[in-house]
Amino acid sequence: MAGVGTWDIDGDTVRESVRAGLDAGYGHVDTAEGYKNEAEVGEALADYDRDDVFLTSKVLPKHLDYESVIESCEASLDRLGTDYLDLYLVHWPNPATSIRETMDAMATLHNQGKVRNVGVSNFSAYQLGAAQHVADVPIAVNQIEYHPWNTQDQVVEFCRDTDTVVEAAAPLARTEVFGDDVVQDVAEQYDKSPAQVVLKWAVENGVVVLPKSSSPEHVRQNLDLFDWELDDVDRERIDGIDREQAVYDTGINDWEDDTYGISQ
Repeated sequence: MAGVGTWDIDGDTVRESVRAGLDAGYGHVDTAEGYKNEAEVGEALADYDRDDVFLTSKVLPKHLDYESVIESCEASLDRLGTDYLDLYLVHWPNPATSIRETMDAMATLHNQGKVRNVGVSNFSAYQLGAAQHVADVPIAVNQIEYHPWNTQDQVVEFCRDTDTVVEAAAPLARTEVFGDDVVQDVAEQYDKSPAQVVLKWAVENGVVVLPKSSSPEHVRQNLDLFDWELDDVDRERIDGIDREQAVYDTGINDWEDDTYGISQ
């Protein structure tokens, strides 16, 4: 229930991060065409048995028409040096493109064997429900911002009601949550890092975590989650942090941004 996140790292840094994660025992690597590091991730993966790695990539919102989804997936496969993805996600919803068209393309990729599972990312409960309604292939995952400062309870509840796996992008709130008084206190009690406590809390809540780090040592530490447990009191203390603060999923997009935007 933990994977190597690769947002905002590239070059030798992302190669070292992926290798450190796989060597430490991670079985899941998460990237995206918008991260602009798929080629480097692919170079790192070439040293490992492809069947041992669950590989995820994502298609940008400006590429969600039928033909562009197909072309984006094939380009990602080429950069990653593989002939299939274990999971392919719509990176962000695009209100300017029919979700039916997008999901039809996902179904085609699935039927061709290029994508084994399809999913979405940063979808609200409403958007996920609409996608599920028109999809011919089950939507396996919704990857959302999820951490103690932004638990998105409505989305998580809907995912659970519809058997959709919740993956936590930015599960560490891009390190901002490390300074939280409750997180720091619990970390001291367990002699763990704030990162380990936050990740353990998410895993115990049934959420797949995708922490990103440019430090191989931190990558390894972030997997030290499975031989200890939070007790109910401390888990509830973290559950009860009364703060709603997103670090990236603000709901406001720059429609003209070159990477994530939508052309007029």
